[in-house]
Amino acid sequence: MAQEVERKFLLRSDDWRAYADAGERIRQGYLVGAQRASIRVRVIGELAWLNIKSATLGVERREYEYPIPLSDAEEMLAELCERPQIEKVRYEVPWAGHTWEVDVFEGDNEGLVVAEVELGSDDEAFECPPWVGDEVSDDPRYYNVCLIQHPYRQWAQA
Repeated sequence: MAQEVERKFLLRSDDWRAYADAGERIRQGYLVGAQRASIRVRVIGELAWLNIKSATLGVERREYEYPIPLSDAEEMLAELCERPQIEKVRYEVPWAGHTWEVDVFEGDNEGLVVAEVELGSDDEAFECPPWVGDEVSDDPRYYNVCLIQHPYRQWAQA
């Protein structure tokens, strides 16, 4: 069993950009976003994966990820995945012994920027960079699977 421990935060500023890599464009779609788990297809560059993640709230969830042929992923994104799909650029930002992933969303979620850090355990100590703001790990609105049903651009209208 694979276990993911991930903390998610909003950002205070764009100061993270001074430390970030060039970024990678990510496209992902959901085949299933059910009560117990989500199944997604993700494409980064010329690589693709099928990912299954438990639908539990919090920083610790089960996650399974398998490489799949790019052509299969492209077909699933085009024909089987829910709309809208997630479009974002992910930047890696090293900070105090951890690699932070900053996701800058596009499309229906344009304007949303979040930072995530993966940890070895839920009680692992880590240093928050000064550009990191409020934690949203327990807020389901920020889960990618929820952004399909309620895109960020619609939040102001609610």
